Amino acid sequence: MRILPLSLLGLTAVLAFGAVGWADEHEQRAHVFEHCAKACADCQRACDSCATHCQHLLAQGKKEHQATLQTCLDCADHCAAAARITARHGVFSDLICTACAEACCRCGKECTKFQEDEHMKKCAEECHKCEKACREMLKHMAPVRAGDK
Repeated sequence: MRILPLSLLGLTAVLAFGAVGWADEHEQRAHVFEHCAKACADCQRACDSCATHCQHLLAQGKKEHQATLQTCLDCADHCAAAARITARHGVFSDLICTACAEACCRCGKECTKFQEDEHMKKCAEECHKCEKACREMLKHMAPVRAGDK
């Protein structure tokens, strides 16, 4: 009869250590999601601001800013959606972050063409930060899809 209590003690220890490992993993995953959501929200604001800047430049006759206006608007929408979905640890985080990273890559490339413009330089920097955060999150994210549950 003494074997049963020792077995239960061993099982309890295994479960406790497993729970600690799970908690650490869960906390790390939550941190990655939150970092990504913040980077996406920051980038969305930078892109919206840059789009307004590009509108003013277009109004001044600088037609070369048509492409950056469009990329900034589209990138801001991708980033806003990614920020919302990743903030709630949504099951489609992998899908939106894949798209967001690509949008940020493209927008960053367009804005980088105007390095002499501080507004556009800042937008490109935020796009690169967001792209990096999304790609980093995707690396740490266990494959979670709505149909996998």
